[in-house]
Amino acid sequence: MLIVDREGRVLLFRFVFRDGALAGQDSWATPGGGLDPGETYEEAAIRELREETGILVEAIGPSIATREFVLQLPDGEQVMAQERFFLIDVDETVLSTDGWTAQGRDVMTEAKWWSMTDLVESIVTIWPDNLPAILKGHVRDV
Repeated sequence: MLIVDREGRVLLFRFVFRDGALAGQDSWATPGGGLDPGETYEEAAIRELREETGILVEAIGPSIATREFVLQLPDGEQVMAQERFFLIDVDETVLSTDGWTAQGRDVMTEAKWWSMTDLVESIVTIWPDNLPAILKGHVRDV
């Protein structure tokens, strides 16, 4: 999900893996998750938005970007990830972690609203690595 506030900032979570196959990795990424059985990408985005941020919406717009890649899971398994990026404009910037899983609580260490300038100038690892290009034309920089 590309969650954007009224100031044109996008929400990213910091993922820090302390053990397992991903131990030592530290990066920032857009919120998201997998599909539940029978769920559409749109339904999954609405559910994941609620679970990961506490923000409730009834509908979202179309996907503005996609990507497919091999993703290594914390247990070492590799899966083919097919991502759809939905732009979701929100008024609320206060987040809730009440819907986080135990695994999420272990690795999601921080949340931050990033401006386009922050994204472009950052030296930390951000996923997707072309996030500014995806957001260009959809988000204004304040």
